[in-house]
Amino acid sequence: MNKLNAKNIKEFLSQNAIYIVLAVLVVAIAIRDPRFLSITTFRDILLQNSTRAIIALGVAFILITGGVDLSSGRVVGLTAVLSASMLQTSDYVRRFYPDMPDLPLWLPILLAILAGLIVGLINGFIVSKFSVPPFIATLGTMVMVYGVNSIYFDLPPNDSQPIGGLRGDFTNLGSGHFLSIPIIVIIAIIISIIVWIIFNKTRLGKNMYAIGGNKEAAKVSGINVGRTLLILYAIAGALYALAGVLEAARTGGATNNYGNMYELDAIAACVVGGVSTSGGIGTVPGVLAGVLIFGVINYGLTFIGVNPYWQLIIKGLIIVTAVAFDIRKYISKK
Repeated sequence: MNKLNAKNIKEFLSQNAIYIVLAVLVVAIAIRDPRFLSITTFRDILLQNSTRAIIALGVAFILITGGVDLSSGRVVGLTAVLSASMLQTSDYVRRFYPDMPDLPLWLPILLAILAGLIVGLINGFIVSKFSVPPFIATLGTMVMVYGVNSIYFDLPPNDSQPIGGLRGDFTNLGSGHFLSIPIIVIIAIIISIIVWIIFNKTRLGKNMYAIGGNKEAAKVSGINVGRTLLILYAIAGALYALAGVLEAARTGGATNNYGNMYELDAIAACVVGGVSTSGGIGTVPGVLAGVLIFGVINYGLTFIGVNPYWQLIIKGLIIVTAVAFDIRKYISKK
Protein backbone atom coordinates (compact mmCIF):
# COMPACT_ATOMS: atom_id res chain seq x y z
CA MET A 1 0.00 0.00 0.00
CA ASN A 2 2.82 2.38 0.89
CA LYS A 3 4.57 1.50 -2.35
CA LEU A 4 1.36 2.24 -4.25
CA ASN A 5 0.98 5.62 -2.51
CA ALA A 6 4.61 6.49 -3.16
CA LYS A 7 4.17 5.58 -6.84
CA ASN A 8 1.02 7.71 -7.09
CA ILE A 9 2.76 10.67 -5.44
CA LYS A 10 5.76 10.31 -7.75
CA GLU A 11 3.50 10.14 -10.80
CA PHE A 12 1.52 13.20 -9.62
CA LEU A 13 4.71 15.20 -9.08
CA SER A 14 6.05 14.15 -12.48
CA GLN A 15 2.87 15.09 -14.35
CA ASN A 16 2.31 18.38 -12.52
CA ALA A 17 5.90 19.52 -11.90
CA ILE A 18 5.51 22.64 -14.04
CA TYR A 19 2.50 23.88 -12.06
CA ILE A 20 4.17 23.07 -8.75
CA VAL A 21 7.26 25.07 -9.76
CA LEU A 22 5.04 28.00 -10.76
CA ALA A 23 3.18 27.89 -7.43
CA VAL A 24 6.44 27.65 -5.46
CA LEU A 25 7.85 30.67 -7.31
CA VAL A 26 4.76 32.76 -6.57
CA VAL A 27 4.72 31.76 -2.88
CA ALA A 28 8.46 32.39 -2.45
CA ILE A 29 8.24 35.88 -3.96
CA ALA A 30 5.07 36.66 -1.99
CA ILE A 31 6.79 35.70 1.28
CA ARG A 32 9.55 38.15 0.43
CA ASP A 33 7.05 40.88 -0.47
CA PRO A 34 3.30 40.23 0.12
CA ARG A 35 2.42 43.11 -2.24
CA PHE A 36 3.26 40.72 -5.08
CA LEU A 37 -0.09 38.97 -4.52
CA SER A 38 -2.25 41.70 -6.03
CA ILE A 39 -4.59 42.00 -8.99
CA THR A 40 -2.36 44.73 -10.44
CA THR A 41 0.70 42.47 -10.40
CA PHE A 42 -1.20 39.58 -11.96
CA ARG A 43 -2.57 41.86 -14.68
CA ASP A 44 0.87 43.31 -15.44
CA ILE A 45 2.41 39.84 -15.78
CA LEU A 46 -0.34 38.76 -18.17
CA LEU A 47 -0.05 42.02 -20.12
CA GLN A 48 3.70 41.69 -20.57
CA ASN A 49 3.59 38.02 -21.54
CA SER A 50 0.54 37.81 -23.81
CA THR A 51 2.59 38.27 -26.99
CA ARG A 52 5.23 35.83 -25.73
CA ALA A 53 2.50 33.25 -25.14
CA ILE A 54 1.34 33.59 -28.75
CA ILE A 55 4.93 33.19 -30.00
CA ALA A 56 5.47 30.14 -27.77
CA LEU A 57 2.28 28.51 -29.05
CA GLY A 58 3.55 28.99 -32.61
CA VAL A 59 6.92 27.48 -31.69
CA ALA A 60 5.14 24.54 -30.03
CA PHE A 61 3.64 23.49 -33.40
CA ILE A 62 7.16 23.02 -34.73
CA LEU A 63 8.75 21.47 -31.65
CA ILE A 64 6.03 18.82 -31.41
CA THR A 65 6.90 17.69 -34.95
CA GLY A 66 10.47 17.17 -33.78
CA GLY A 67 11.76 20.38 -35.40
CA VAL A 68 12.75 23.82 -34.18
CA ASP A 69 12.06 27.34 -35.45
CA LEU A 70 14.70 30.03 -34.93
CA SER A 71 12.99 32.61 -37.16
CA SER A 72 10.13 33.50 -34.81
CA GLY A 73 11.81 36.47 -33.15
CA ARG A 74 12.80 38.11 -36.43
CA VAL A 75 9.29 37.59 -37.84
CA VAL A 76 8.00 39.43 -34.77
CA GLY A 77 10.35 42.32 -35.60
CA LEU A 78 9.39 42.35 -39.28
CA THR A 79 5.65 42.42 -38.65
CA ALA A 80 5.95 44.97 -35.85
CA VAL A 81 7.75 47.33 -38.25
CA LEU A 82 5.38 46.61 -41.16
CA SER A 83 2.21 47.25 -39.17
CA ALA A 84 3.60 50.27 -37.30
CA SER A 85 4.88 51.90 -40.51
CA MET A 86 1.35 51.91 -41.98
CA LEU A 87 -0.55 52.89 -38.84
CA GLN A 88 0.97 56.25 -37.84
CA THR A 89 -1.09 59.37 -37.24
CA SER A 90 -1.42 61.69 -40.25
CA ASP A 91 0.20 64.63 -38.40
CA TYR A 92 3.27 62.72 -37.16
CA VAL A 93 6.44 64.56 -38.25
CA ARG A 94 8.51 61.50 -39.16
CA ARG A 95 5.75 59.55 -40.88
CA PHE A 96 7.03 56.47 -42.74
CA TYR A 97 4.60 57.08 -45.62
CA PRO A 98 3.98 60.87 -45.63
CA ASP A 99 1.39 60.82 -48.44
CA MET A 100 -0.46 57.64 -47.52
CA PRO A 101 -4.11 58.15 -46.48
CA ASP A 102 -5.26 56.59 -43.22
CA LEU A 103 -5.83 52.90 -43.87
CA PRO A 104 -8.52 50.84 -42.15
CA LEU A 105 -7.00 49.19 -39.07
CA TRP A 106 -7.51 45.66 -40.31
CA LEU A 107 -5.59 46.10 -43.58
CA PRO A 108 -2.01 46.67 -42.26
CA ILE A 109 -2.61 43.99 -39.64
CA LEU A 110 -3.73 41.53 -42.31
CA LEU A 111 -0.73 42.40 -44.51
CA ALA A 112 1.65 41.86 -41.57
CA ILE A 113 0.09 38.49 -40.73
CA LEU A 114 0.28 37.52 -44.40
CA ALA A 115 4.02 38.39 -44.39
CA GLY A 116 4.57 36.12 -41.37
CA LEU A 117 2.56 33.35 -42.99
CA ILE A 118 4.73 33.60 -46.13
CA VAL A 119 7.91 33.27 -44.05
CA GLY A 120 6.36 30.20 -42.41
CA LEU A 121 5.53 28.72 -45.80
CA ILE A 122 9.13 29.28 -46.92
CA ASN A 123 10.39 27.49 -43.79
CA GLY A 124 7.97 24.61 -44.32
CA PHE A 125 8.85 24.32 -48.01
CA ILE A 126 12.60 24.19 -47.34
CA VAL A 127 12.17 21.60 -44.57
CA SER A 128 9.64 19.37 -46.35
CA LYS A 129 10.76 19.66 -49.99
CA PHE A 130 14.55 19.67 -49.58
CA SER A 131 14.79 17.76 -46.26
CA VAL A 132 16.95 20.54 -44.79
CA PRO A 133 17.17 20.17 -40.98
CA PRO A 134 14.74 22.67 -39.38
CA PHE A 135 17.54 24.21 -37.31
CA ILE A 136 19.49 25.15 -40.45
CA ALA A 137 16.46 26.11 -42.54
CA THR A 138 15.04 28.48 -39.93
CA LEU A 139 18.48 29.84 -39.05
CA GLY A 140 18.83 30.89 -42.68
CA THR A 141 15.39 32.51 -42.83
CA MET A 142 16.01 34.20 -39.49
CA VAL A 143 19.05 35.99 -40.95
CA MET A 144 17.27 36.81 -44.22
CA VAL A 145 14.16 38.18 -42.51
CA TYR A 146 16.29 40.44 -40.34
CA GLY A 147 18.09 41.69 -43.47
CA VAL A 148 14.83 42.39 -45.29
CA ASN A 149 13.39 44.14 -42.23
CA SER A 150 16.52 46.28 -41.81
CA ILE A 151 16.45 47.36 -45.47
CA TYR A 152 12.77 48.29 -45.17
CA PHE A 153 13.38 50.08 -41.86
CA ASP A 154 16.21 52.10 -43.45
CA LEU A 155 14.08 53.41 -46.32
CA PRO A 156 13.75 57.19 -46.59
CA PRO A 157 12.32 59.25 -45.02
CA ASN A 158 12.53 56.95 -41.99
CA ASP A 159 16.30 56.28 -42.30
CA SER A 160 16.41 53.71 -39.47
CA GLN A 161 14.67 55.94 -36.92
CA PRO A 162 12.37 54.27 -34.36
CA ILE A 163 8.81 54.23 -35.67
CA GLY A 164 6.47 56.18 -33.40
CA GLY A 165 3.32 58.28 -33.49
CA LEU A 166 1.02 55.27 -33.79
CA ARG A 167 -2.72 55.70 -34.14
CA GLY A 168 -4.91 55.39 -31.06
CA ASP A 169 -7.10 52.64 -32.54
CA PHE A 170 -3.94 50.57 -33.06
CA THR A 171 -2.30 51.15 -29.67
CA ASN A 172 -5.66 50.39 -28.05
CA LEU A 173 -5.11 46.74 -29.01
CA GLY A 174 -2.06 46.68 -26.76
CA SER A 175 -3.10 48.98 -23.93
CA GLY A 176 -6.92 49.11 -24.05
CA HIS A 177 -9.36 47.17 -21.88
CA PHE A 178 -12.67 45.40 -22.34
CA LEU A 179 -14.69 44.83 -19.16
CA SER A 180 -11.52 45.70 -17.18
CA ILE A 181 -9.57 42.94 -18.95
CA PRO A 182 -6.67 44.01 -21.23
CA ILE A 183 -7.63 43.47 -24.88
CA ILE A 184 -4.24 41.93 -25.63
CA VAL A 185 -4.86 39.31 -22.90
CA ILE A 186 -8.27 38.51 -24.38
CA ILE A 187 -6.65 38.01 -27.80
CA ALA A 188 -4.02 35.70 -26.27
CA ILE A 189 -6.76 33.66 -24.55
CA ILE A 190 -8.72 33.32 -27.80
CA ILE A 191 -5.57 32.22 -29.66
CA SER A 192 -4.80 29.70 -26.90
CA ILE A 193 -8.28 28.19 -27.21
CA ILE A 194 -7.98 27.95 -31.00
CA VAL A 195 -4.56 26.29 -30.73
CA TRP A 196 -5.89 23.86 -28.10
CA ILE A 197 -8.68 22.87 -30.49
CA ILE A 198 -6.16 22.32 -33.32
CA PHE A 199 -3.93 20.24 -31.05
CA ASN A 200 -6.69 18.05 -29.63
CA LYS A 201 -9.72 18.04 -31.92
CA THR A 202 -8.46 18.13 -35.50
CA ARG A 203 -6.83 15.74 -37.94
CA LEU A 204 -4.00 18.26 -38.36
CA GLY A 205 -3.24 18.05 -34.65
CA LYS A 206 -3.27 14.24 -34.66
CA ASN A 207 -0.97 14.22 -37.68
CA MET A 208 1.35 16.70 -35.95
CA TYR A 209 1.78 14.43 -32.92
CA ALA A 210 2.20 11.38 -35.18
CA ILE A 211 4.99 13.06 -37.15
CA GLY A 212 6.76 14.06 -33.96
CA GLY A 213 6.39 10.58 -32.51
CA ASN A 214 7.75 8.75 -35.55
CA LYS A 215 7.97 10.42 -38.95
CA GLU A 216 8.55 7.18 -40.88
CA ALA A 217 5.61 5.48 -39.20
CA ALA A 218 3.47 8.53 -40.00
CA LYS A 219 4.38 8.21 -43.69
CA VAL A 220 3.53 4.51 -43.70
CA SER A 221 0.16 5.22 -42.08
CA GLY A 222 -0.76 7.49 -44.99
CA ILE A 223 -0.06 10.93 -43.53
CA ASN A 224 1.15 13.46 -46.08
CA VAL A 225 4.12 14.61 -43.98
CA GLY A 226 5.29 17.30 -46.40
CA ARG A 227 1.90 19.00 -46.67
CA THR A 228 1.32 18.77 -42.91
CA LEU A 229 4.68 20.39 -42.15
CA LEU A 230 3.94 23.15 -44.67
CA ILE A 231 0.63 23.94 -42.96
CA LEU A 232 2.13 23.84 -39.46
CA TYR A 233 5.01 26.16 -40.34
CA ALA A 234 2.55 28.55 -42.02
CA ILE A 235 0.33 28.62 -38.92
CA ALA A 236 3.39 29.22 -36.73
CA GLY A 237 4.50 32.11 -38.97
CA ALA A 238 1.05 33.69 -38.78
CA LEU A 239 1.12 33.47 -34.97
CA TYR A 240 4.56 35.12 -34.81
CA ALA A 241 3.22 37.87 -37.06
CA LEU A 242 0.18 38.47 -34.86
CA ALA A 243 2.48 38.68 -31.84
CA GLY A 244 4.64 41.24 -33.67
CA VAL A 245 1.60 43.40 -34.46
CA LEU A 246 0.43 43.26 -30.84
CA GLU A 247 3.93 44.00 -29.55
CA ALA A 248 4.06 47.18 -31.64
CA ALA A 249 0.61 48.14 -30.36
CA ARG A 250 1.57 47.41 -26.76
CA THR A 251 4.81 49.40 -26.79
CA GLY A 252 3.57 52.19 -29.07
CA GLY A 253 6.40 51.86 -31.58
CA ALA A 254 8.75 49.53 -33.41
CA THR A 255 12.34 49.10 -34.61
CA ASN A 256 14.03 46.43 -36.69
CA ASN A 257 15.49 44.95 -33.48
CA TYR A 258 12.09 44.09 -32.04
CA GLY A 259 11.76 40.40 -31.24
CA ASN A 260 15.51 39.85 -30.83
CA MET A 261 16.08 36.61 -28.86
CA TYR A 262 12.33 36.05 -28.48
CA GLU A 263 12.75 32.73 -30.27
CA LEU A 264 14.99 31.41 -27.48
CA ASP A 265 12.55 32.56 -24.79
CA ALA A 266 9.71 30.83 -26.65
CA ILE A 267 11.64 27.59 -27.06
CA ALA A 268 12.64 27.70 -23.39
CA ALA A 269 9.04 28.28 -22.29
CA CYS A 270 7.87 25.32 -24.41
CA VAL A 271 10.57 22.99 -23.08
CA VAL A 272 9.95 24.02 -19.47
CA GLY A 273 6.23 23.58 -20.16
CA GLY A 274 6.68 19.94 -21.11
CA VAL A 275 7.06 20.08 -24.89
CA SER A 276 9.53 17.32 -25.68
CA THR A 277 12.68 18.23 -27.58
CA SER A 278 12.37 14.82 -29.23
CA GLY A 279 8.90 15.62 -30.61
CA GLY A 280 5.48 14.04 -30.18
CA ILE A 281 4.68 15.51 -26.75
CA GLY A 282 3.29 18.89 -25.72
CA THR A 283 0.15 20.62 -24.46
CA VAL A 284 -1.25 24.14 -24.61
CA PRO A 285 -1.66 24.47 -20.79
CA GLY A 286 1.95 23.35 -20.38
CA VAL A 287 3.23 25.94 -22.85
CA LEU A 288 1.24 28.71 -21.15
CA ALA A 289 2.55 27.61 -17.74
CA GLY A 290 6.11 27.74 -19.12
CA VAL A 291 5.53 31.29 -20.34
CA LEU A 292 4.11 32.27 -16.95
CA ILE A 293 7.08 30.78 -15.11
CA PHE A 294 9.49 33.01 -17.01
CA GLY A 295 7.06 35.90 -16.65
CA VAL A 296 6.99 35.45 -12.88
CA ILE A 297 10.79 35.16 -12.80
CA ASN A 298 11.30 38.35 -14.83
CA TYR A 299 8.64 40.41 -13.10
CA GLY A 300 8.73 38.87 -9.64
CA LEU A 301 12.48 38.88 -9.08
CA THR A 302 12.66 42.47 -10.34
CA PHE A 303 9.76 43.27 -8.01
CA ILE A 304 11.76 42.13 -4.97
CA GLY A 305 14.99 43.71 -6.20
CA VAL A 306 16.98 40.65 -7.31
CA ASN A 307 19.97 41.45 -9.52
CA PRO A 308 19.05 40.88 -13.22
CA TYR A 309 22.17 38.74 -13.67
CA TRP A 310 20.92 36.34 -11.01
CA GLN A 311 17.64 36.17 -12.92
CA LEU A 312 19.53 34.92 -15.98
CA ILE A 313 21.27 32.27 -13.90
CA ILE A 314 17.96 31.08 -12.45
CA LYS A 315 16.34 30.95 -15.90
CA GLY A 316 19.29 29.00 -17.28
CA LEU A 317 19.13 26.46 -14.47
CA ILE A 318 15.42 25.93 -15.01
CA ILE A 319 15.93 25.39 -18.76
CA VAL A 320 18.79 22.91 -18.31
CA THR A 321 16.89 21.00 -15.61
CA ALA A 322 13.76 20.78 -17.79
CA VAL A 323 15.71 19.46 -20.80
CA ALA A 324 17.61 16.99 -18.60
CA PHE A 325 14.34 15.55 -17.25
CA ASP A 326 12.92 15.40 -20.78
CA ILE A 327 15.93 13.48 -22.10
CA ARG A 328 15.82 11.07 -19.14
CA LYS A 329 12.16 10.32 -19.85
CA TYR A 330 12.95 9.78 -23.54
CA ILE A 331 15.83 7.38 -22.74
CA SER A 332 13.72 5.43 -20.27
CA LYS A 333 11.00 4.96 -22.92
CA LYS A 334 13.58 3.71 -25.41
